[in-house]
Amino acid sequence: MSTPVHEAGLRSREAAVAHDKETWLSLFADDAIVEDPIGPSHFDPEGKGHRGKDAIAKFYDMAIAPSELTFNFDKTYQCGSEEANVGNIVIRSSGYEVVAEGVFTYRVNDEGKIVALRAYWELDAATRSARKI
Repeated sequence: MSTPVHEAGLRSREAAVAHDKETWLSLFADDAIVEDPIGPSHFDPEGKGHRGKDAIAKFYDMAIAPSELTFNFDKTYQCGSEEANVGNIVIRSSGYEVVAEGVFTYRVNDEGKIVALRAYWELDAATRSARKI
């Protein structure tokens, strides 16, 4: 599965796991949007997403930097410049582990830069999965 969108998504996950903020941000187009999760959350109270590199960098600092992440994707679907991954992300932070089950999508532009990273997971279900580690 060596397509531009698959490679960008893979590099995004690798950089997030490695806590490599500079590399992670370099994968995004200047006007990209991150919606993780889609809709209102404690990271995005208005539910409008994080648009542009400055906003995406702030999202990284809030969500990725303090967390240990594991990506477990069971299925991947590619359509043109987009990819949807079905599975879960295990998030460990502040002595707790949370599992976000859902669909995680990437869309890239003609240069292979991510223009949209969207995560379809239910905040309430993830919160109920929390366990002390």
